[in-house]
Amino acid sequence: MKHILVRRVFGALSVALAIGASAQNLQVAPGTDADVGRGWSAYAAGDFPRALNAYRQAAERGDALGQFNLAVMLIGGEGTPADPKQGIDWLRRAAERGLARAQYFLALFHERGQMVPRSQPEATAWYRKAAEQGWRDAQVALATQYFLGRGAPRDYAEAARWYERAAEQGDAGAAYIIASMYEKGDGVAVDLERAVFWYSQAAARGEPGADIKAREAMQRLRAS
Repeated sequence: MKHILVRRVFGALSVALAIGASAQNLQVAPGTDADVGRGWSAYAAGDFPRALNAYRQAAERGDALGQFNLAVMLIGGEGTPADPKQGIDWLRRAAERGLARAQYFLALFHERGQMVPRSQPEATAWYRKAAEQGWRDAQVALATQYFLGRGAPRDYAEAARWYERAAEQGDAGAAYIIASMYEKGDGVAVDLERAVFWYSQAAARGEPGADIKAREAMQRLRAS
């Protein structure tokens, strides 16, 4: 069972990294601040220099989303030559001001050693901050850190807690993993009803093989 769970964990992590860790996939976001709003409109119109200027004004006033959007453009070299060092500095400022998306990406960069020193404890700390604010991908990543004992002591109970929270927000991979943990009692008490429920949820979200596991767990439940 452990090798199956580890494979599922690495699969979920690989998806998270493929989607979110590369600088090319950082995306600016709209907000309520006036300068951020102007930046968003300019960015959508393809006027990157004007967007960059508006985001910088918001960032220098301490707006976290302005800081994040400025970081995205500096890292990606949009409207300006790429400047990852300055971009990471603004990303960190946004993270320190409590912006969950900034905390998540900063954690990913620390996990990979991309543009910042590689540090699993630093990654775990930032994942936790974002996860506690409900950022789903951070919840999956934090659970994986605990499952593998990477940047934190190995703790299946803590891993299960965060996988379940991510599953509750619709993450198919997390639903499969927490179902497996309920099925075998890894970090949680064995609970075949919960296993069937989460396998079924994973299957409904398109997770490969989850429908088979749901049927198998149901058969075991009926036989018990």
